[in-house]
Amino acid sequence: MCGIAGIIGKNASKDVLLKMTNAQKHRGPDYTGFWLDENVCFGHNRLSIIDLSENANQPFQDEEERYQLIFNGEIYNYLELKIELEQHYNFKTNSDTEVLIAAFSHWGKDCLSKLNGMFSFAVWDSVDKKLFAARDRFGVKPFYYHQTEDTLYFSSEIKTLHSAGIAKELNKKVWANYFSFGSYGMPHETFWKHIDQLPGGHCLEFEKNTLKIERWYFFEKEIEKYKEKLSYEEIKNKYIVLLKDSIKLRFRADVSVGFNVSGGLDSSALLAFVNQQENKQNIKAFTFYTNNDRYDELPWVEEMVSLTENSLQKVLLKPEEVKKIAAKIDYHQDEPYGGIPTLAYAKIFEKAREKNTLVLLDGQGMDEQWAGYDYYLQKNEATIQGVKKSPFKKEVLSKEMIALSQKPIYPKPFKDELLNKQYRDLFYTKIPRALRFNDRISMAYSTELREPFLDYRLVELAFAQPLEYKIKDGIQKYVLRDIVSEYLSDSITFAPKRPLQTPQREWLANELHKLVDKKIEKIGKSNYKSWFDIEELKKEWQNYVEGDNQSSFHIWQWLSLSTYIDNTDLCK
Repeated sequence: MCGIAGIIGKNASKDVLLKMTNAQKHRGPDYTGFWLDENVCFGHNRLSIIDLSENANQPFQDEEERYQLIFNGEIYNYLELKIELEQHYNFKTNSDTEVLIAAFSHWGKDCLSKLNGMFSFAVWDSVDKKLFAARDRFGVKPFYYHQTEDTLYFSSEIKTLHSAGIAKELNKKVWANYFSFGSYGMPHETFWKHIDQLPGGHCLEFEKNTLKIERWYFFEKEIEKYKEKLSYEEIKNKYIVLLKDSIKLRFRADVSVGFNVSGGLDSSALLAFVNQQENKQNIKAFTFYTNNDRYDELPWVEEMVSLTENSLQKVLLKPEEVKKIAAKIDYHQDEPYGGIPTLAYAKIFEKAREKNTLVLLDGQGMDEQWAGYDYYLQKNEATIQGVKKSPFKKEVLSKEMIALSQKPIYPKPFKDELLNKQYRDLFYTKIPRALRFNDRISMAYSTELREPFLDYRLVELAFAQPLEYKIKDGIQKYVLRDIVSEYLSDSITFAPKRPLQTPQREWLANELHKLVDKKIEKIGKSNYKSWFDIEELKKEWQNYVEGDNQSSFHIWQWLSLSTYIDNTDLCK
């Protein structure tokens, strides 16, 4: 995992590129490389994971010296692809980077469908004078860009583009939708004006100042290959085979690999199958806790790990740490994120780096493919689990912001409403924002996070299964529970999903009360006070303190804005 940056056009400048790579150096502290040509600048920050030699440094040139590649991520099936390509390409390294450039050289953009991995990469064609870039199927790795009349800038992080001189101006409409509906923007949007992102499963070409973006991964078509209904046991066994292979592929690394674990079903599955790897006793497990029995999953985690030989690394988050950690994570996220649970999760990566475990696996993606969220059983359009009334406080907004807000409309490509909800969460809501949160916090500590449950083969197979395989007698993720029951106890296998993992609601009203007061006061004195009815906002905060705190999402939204208003050109 690394950072990429580039400038294509009349404003291509090594001085600007240096600022860009410095802004995202945390993504790749092991080596920073550059490649310059007329009107083209490529920069790369390397975190060495596969083939640690300098021969695998980037930017990377193909053997015919036609293409230059910068690449962020991992191609997990690179060894299999290498065998397929050996008759066409003379390999000189053991890296997945060289396999990627060989694949592109041989198959062109058709290589994308052959890749099993997380990736965001850019290739400059020195013959056709054209840029090609692509992002993996679900958007695990980021790609941001800004286009002027004669230049395209792109990078792995938003701050990188800001370092190139792009104006720091908040995207008012995206913020309005965030406050009104909890939306983090559509797949191409960001919280900043002038900066867009390439959606997952899309690619772009830039030639003669013309930008062309197209979709390359058509999920709806891919799941059609599972039209034939197989028996429950056949699906279960097929899924187990793929799950084992997915985890095996994600252990390919030349550095230590560990995994994150909570007390939930998904982590149970990860734990069970991680422990089928060789040298399983050397694989470290990481978890966080807050010393609050109402929320901590530590008892379940300790029960799970007691059945294995994994060393458990426990990380404690205390309320007095929140302000300091939040300042760091605010900087790295560049956009609003998921609150105190994200801060607790960040401490895991800090501990992993201390323990020299540079790659971690986690359990993201099971709820979306096997229908695990409680609102999948409800006839509504909810996107947040565990709440009975709307967590959004639209009434604290100004009339202008309310008028600007527009409820997102998501595609519904399927006749079945459950499938449409799962599709929404995979490509528009849950997964895109979780992947962004996770990429930034792992990279903040120069570590790599891998998502074995988001192997496209698993997602496609599970998604395509009939309802009775996903939900049986009111039990959600039924196939997964059945699989895990063969390895772990029933108390873990059939434990209900817990929507909250930290005492964020309580901390904000008590230990962090003064911090929230200051943040709200800052909004009231800023150039962004016109976004709100400030008196109504203060009233809502008082209601929260006095016990109307089923959800703390709206409070965290205000804290998010308060964080970023100091970092805009409007406030300077």
